[in-house]
Amino acid sequence: MSMGMRTFTAVLQRLLVLYVFVQVVAGFFVVLPYPYWAGWIPIVAVLAIGFARRRAARREIVADPPAPVEVEPPVTGRWSALNSPADKVPSHGTHSLGQTYAIDIVAVPEEGPARPAFAWLWPVTRRNRAFPAFGAPLLAAGDATVVHAEDGRRDHLSRNSLAALLYFFLIEGIGRTVGGARGIVGNHVVLDLGEGTYALYAHVERGSLTVRAGDEVVAGQRLGGCGNSGNSTEPHLHFQLMDGPDLNVARGVPFSWRGIGVPGGGETFTVRAGAVPVP
Repeated sequence: MSMGMRTFTAVLQRLLVLYVFVQVVAGFFVVLPYPYWAGWIPIVAVLAIGFARRRAARREIVADPPAPVEVEPPVTGRWSALNSPADKVPSHGTHSLGQTYAIDIVAVPEEGPARPAFAWLWPVTRRNRAFPAFGAPLLAAGDATVVHAEDGRRDHLSRNSLAALLYFFLIEGIGRTVGGARGIVGNHVVLDLGEGTYALYAHVERGSLTVRAGDEVVAGQRLGGCGNSGNSTEPHLHFQLMDGPDLNVARGVPFSWRGIGVPGGGETFTVRAGAVPVP
């Protein structure tokens, strides 16, 4: 699928999702001026476009699989991987927003407060400071140019209980999807690593960024702090490489962290500050 077609289908799909959302809300207050069956047309169209985009992405991966790009780890300390491309591709169940080879990581330090476990009943939510990942430094994965940086969105409370998770999937997640890519990734930074490769850091802590668009950064330089903005259940880093800076049309690119590789889900790894990372 060409870049132009990616852009067109992405915009069309977003507009249709917005229309479906408005249609559902309006249906609670007024009688819609068309037959019930007609309301399903945009829903079917959204599903059809999504299917076509996923199929095109799969064909491209099979026909011309991209080679992994080795970059520096974006954090230091002890972390654990979630939703890793080492386990499945696409790692997050979708090729959209360049997420094919994305990874989520959470901090699990050997010393100090532990990462809170999932709560079935109570507490419903937790404050971000309860999670060791919150505020952890995010580091440039290589010498790069900052092409986008924003950190004005709030860090919401955690969604790591049964009740909060249901709210996250059934209400909040739908609203963020309608809001587009920025609503999903929250505060984020995009780096141009050169040679057509871009790195995305999502869910950055509000007000933590030390860089702005146009800045030149070097590998290991602090970009900001790990946060809990956007479509996030707890403070963590969502990291991915892409073939372009526009999340709506970019294709995912496989990564490999120097000295670590690609940790699988549940696998812990340690990156020592100023030293060679060790698995």
